[in-house]
Amino acid sequence: MSSDDAAGLLGLLADERRLKVVAALVLGAETRAEVGQRAGLPARAVGQALARLAKGELVEEVDGRYRLLSARFRAAGRAAAEANAVPDEEFDAPADAAKVLRRFVKDGRLTSIPTSHGKRLVVLDWLAQRFEPGEIYPERAVNLTIGKVHSDYATLRRYLVDDGFLERRDGFYWRAGGSFDL
Repeated sequence: MSSDDAAGLLGLLADERRLKVVAALVLGAETRAEVGQRAGLPARAVGQALARLAKGELVEEVDGRYRLLSARFRAAGRAAAEANAVPDEEFDAPADAAKVLRRFVKDGRLTSIPTSHGKRLVVLDWLAQRFEPGEIYPERAVNLTIGKVHSDYATLRRYLVDDGFLERRDGFYWRAGGSFDL
């Protein structure tokens, strides 16, 4: 079902009488008389609403008994969810690493520092990509670069050095590890 179909379903339910009829069916009414009684509507309004709902493939009638077609609701819900879904961030990384990054990185920012060393290495490799091989960075520039993705730049800078992604000497840093694009 497309988002247009979901909008069509909402259009069917936008009319108060049709909504009352749907509610009556949900509550167990099956015949026109039962629907009218539960919905508090005159017979003519019930007949019009049921006809419109059947035409919209939300209700079906078999031998004078009406029932909702719940598959239409499920399809509309799926279509609405797909239309409003925020796509996963794309990471240029192997599948396992991308899965870790999707867990810890939202909108280009690190949401938390992984406690697991293996997952932390994936995040550190992602972070190391922000430093160009062969460039030398003063500590302030390293802090600013890391600070753009997480507020605890000191801890991340230490992890980058300890795990061999960056080297440090006399307050200057350079990239020493991590994955490289060829």
